[in-house]
Amino acid sequence: MITAAFLVALTTSSPLDPQAVPLPTVGDETVDEAAVLEEAQRLFYNGRYDAAAALTLTLCTPDLDGLAGCELRSSTLLFEIKRAVSGQGDVAKAFKRCARCADWLSAFKALTLWAQGIARARLQAVPSDEDTRFLLGKIDLNYVWLQLGILGHKTGWAEYWEARKSLDAVLKQNPQNVRARVARAWIDYIVDTQMPRGTRWVLGGGNKKRGLATVRDAAELDADRFIRAEAGFALWDMQVREGETGSAVESARELARDFPENEELQKFLAAHDARESN
Repeated sequence: MITAAFLVALTTSSPLDPQAVPLPTVGDETVDEAAVLEEAQRLFYNGRYDAAAALTLTLCTPDLDGLAGCELRSSTLLFEIKRAVSGQGDVAKAFKRCARCADWLSAFKALTLWAQGIARARLQAVPSDEDTRFLLGKIDLNYVWLQLGILGHKTGWAEYWEARKSLDAVLKQNPQNVRARVARAWIDYIVDTQMPRGTRWVLGGGNKKRGLATVRDAAELDADRFIRAEAGFALWDMQVREGETGSAVESARELARDFPENEELQKFLAAHDARESN
């Protein structure tokens, strides 16, 4: 087995800022890390990103067992920035006005490099490790989503290709990996809907109908609560983008039953109900 010390030694070239992403020590061994991860996921899907970030900071440790916590922390930082700048007009100006965004972005970048190093080292030794390959692809995809999709920075192409190839490899190995199917569906959808026609082929092509169908099927599976939630939120997002109002409302109501604290869901449903009452 690859030890944490070996992995850390392999990744010391990554420009990790310990103040940006503190490296937690091994704490009380009696702590149920699975239960902590589950609570962090619950907070994340309820939109309580600060609270989720506090828990993922303890979960994202320099070993393979901590990689899932790193991926969730990556998603949490991404959504904190997204919430701060989305709908604010000029994204660059909104980012500058945001008191915490620079620190979040610094932490996100450092975390990405660190987690990539851990995952790549593992895959060099064990190329068939499905979980690690998926997590590498998802962490890469988070980076692409933040840089290109939210901040509008023209960077992240290497991460895009690594994410796409990683997810394709996972699905070739295990076509039933639901999280990989959902992540890959996002690539299909975004490339088809957000990229100029002349550049889609350069990015390997996309297919929004396939992306929608994939997340719709995934959201209906009898899977782990948070795997189903990931698919459900993806479906809701795509339905909103496609103007499928009735289906989006139905998806939002179902998600709100499981995650009643999510303010974005509640605002969406309240706005819909107000329109219906007029």
